[in-house]
Amino acid sequence: MRSLDGKSYLVVGGSHGIGKGVVGRLLDAGAAVTVVSRSPLDREASEQLTHLNLDVTSACLDKSHLPAQLDGYVYCPGSIYLGPLRQLTREALAADYQLNVISAVECLQAAQPALRAAGNASVVFFSTVAVAQGMTMHASVSSVKGALEGLTRSLAAELAPKIRVNCVAPGLTATPLSERFLSSEQKIAAMADKHPLKRVGCIEDIAAMVEFLLGDGATWVTGQIIGVDGGMSSVRA
Repeated sequence: MRSLDGKSYLVVGGSHGIGKGVVGRLLDAGAAVTVVSRSPLDREASEQLTHLNLDVTSACLDKSHLPAQLDGYVYCPGSIYLGPLRQLTREALAADYQLNVISAVECLQAAQPALRAAGNASVVFFSTVAVAQGMTMHASVSSVKGALEGLTRSLAAELAPKIRVNCVAPGLTATPLSERFLSSEQKIAAMADKHPLKRVGCIEDIAAMVEFLLGDGATWVTGQIIGVDGGMSSVRA
């Protein structure tokens, strides 16, 4: 028997990058997964895998399209909008907040009845190491992800004891979203050197933590911001 046999999960933004990695791990562990994304999946739908085509920043998720019971919900969409203060615009800040916070809340509202039905469900959001570190040019992403960290703790209190809420805060991870920062061997080496463990993250590093938080081994973990960042947030090597 696989570790997640019989369990059902919702992954919003599961067609690319970390979300895709999470979906793969959940399927391999025996879970049924409902993926919500505006992009098609690169694998066929099956009894284990359902795809709902939706841009959650422009339309709300309909709870009637979800399973009656969900053991977990993962919200993966994110952005890396970097730039100096003088270039920040109202529109860019609003778009970042919509994508990272408002849509995450709206999808959770749709999923909440099914999560409560499970009796011991898990929610996982994503932040960034930049919230704790104070990195230059990160004003927009740090502010919206900082809001998401506050939301994590608030919802962990509100939804306990039936629903746990945690947040993973990665360091730089090799995904399609970050490829412009890792577009050459020189850039990869320079970024790796900033981390105590001397490498950038990979999708499996993050997806493994998400799988743990969704599973039965983390049933006493809630309200936590968990750094998966090669030591950047807490270690000076």
